[in-house]
Amino acid sequence: MNITVAPRRFDETVRIPASKSHTIRRLLVASFAEGVSKIDYPLDSLDARSCLSICRALGARIWETKDSKGGLERWTVRGTGGAKGLKRRTDLDVSPILDVGNSGTSLFLALAMASLGDEPFTFTGDEQIARRSAAPLLEALAGLGVDVRSGKNGCIPVTARGPWRGGRVSVECPTSQYLSALLLAAPLAPAGTLTEIDVPLLNEKPYIGMTLSYLDRQDIAYKKKDDFSYFAIRGGSAYVPINGAVSADFSSAAFPACAAAVSRGKTVLLGLDPNDSQGDKAFFDMLGKMGCDVKWEPSADGGMKVTVEGGTRLRGGRFDLNDTPDMLPAAAVLAAFADGETRLENVAHARIKETDRIAAMAAELGKLGVDCTELPDGLVIRGGKIPSGGLADGHGDHRIVMALAVCGLGAAAPITVTTTEAADITYPGFLSLLEIN
Repeated sequence: MNITVAPRRFDETVRIPASKSHTIRRLLVASFAEGVSKIDYPLDSLDARSCLSICRALGARIWETKDSKGGLERWTVRGTGGAKGLKRRTDLDVSPILDVGNSGTSLFLALAMASLGDEPFTFTGDEQIARRSAAPLLEALAGLGVDVRSGKNGCIPVTARGPWRGGRVSVECPTSQYLSALLLAAPLAPAGTLTEIDVPLLNEKPYIGMTLSYLDRQDIAYKKKDDFSYFAIRGGSAYVPINGAVSADFSSAAFPACAAAVSRGKTVLLGLDPNDSQGDKAFFDMLGKMGCDVKWEPSADGGMKVTVEGGTRLRGGRFDLNDTPDMLPAAAVLAAFADGETRLENVAHARIKETDRIAAMAAELGKLGVDCTELPDGLVIRGGKIPSGGLADGHGDHRIVMALAVCGLGAAAPITVTTTEAADITYPGFLSLLEIN
């Protein structure tokens, strides 16, 4: 599906949807817990639905509650009680192949947790997932006693079968999801096992902090080095029910915030928690450094709101995106409107997301007349000239689609973006905020 976004000032109040990262972690913990969890206001998106389907297929019982407007209010989850209840549901009309759709987070995290049982589980996904290797994670699981098999280069289809026997493994993590997967699964390994993990390379460290917050909430004991280069976790633990509302998503909030910045507008974002563990909240510091007015204050509902107001002119800068690779597309669009040179660096792992986001953003901004140089680990963008209108390829990548659509708000002429259905992977309804023509 193609959409066209015309230039206009973006002045909106937006309630930010729930975090995808929190939603998937919470759903997996609840699905492997002993007892019933109540997950309030989770993200209702394609990725979250993919994880929901996987959890049901692994044995969790999940019911939905709708609000008065028909929106998703709660998932009630009866967990498997750990590996002891882990078995493929035979009462569901599901394939024996578990399809994660476009969700890499669901693939890596659920794969590790499925490997706790003694029944084989095979995972597949869409054509983008088919290009994302799980090889480092699979090698680590094999070192822990799991029988793992995969397609070429560690790509889907991937099959894992326990038991998990423990041991010491080393795993390089160009994506933090490999380490998060091991950390979530290791406590549920059999009593008497010890899982030790050496981590010589780790990108996206804030996501590991998020994962550890779930272990802390579960009173799971673990040892670690301060730089996250080593972990040790004993098996034999059990997850208890996890309840409450899911935090709003800073990754999603970046796009309406960027919309205000490039259109010299003003947006009020509701539902964000400045104390949450999400690393992508750093995007709001970036906005401030580039000339936006960013203000946090209490909201009428007792929470917090952040107001982002675009300055007269944005200014370039130098930014390390190693912790926040998902912000590359939005940051690249910001840089296109900023005076001077902007360097987005130390983010080579953005090449192994849904697409090679470095190459994709360089190509699409170039089509729009932006002076953009591709680096091995990032982009150099020389802004100040308003992007032209025209046709931009969304590459079927939700974050590239949203970033290019936002670009249309401040461009010299309308921008038509392709493959915009991909936005529903994480932020259903976002594109309707842009008053598409």
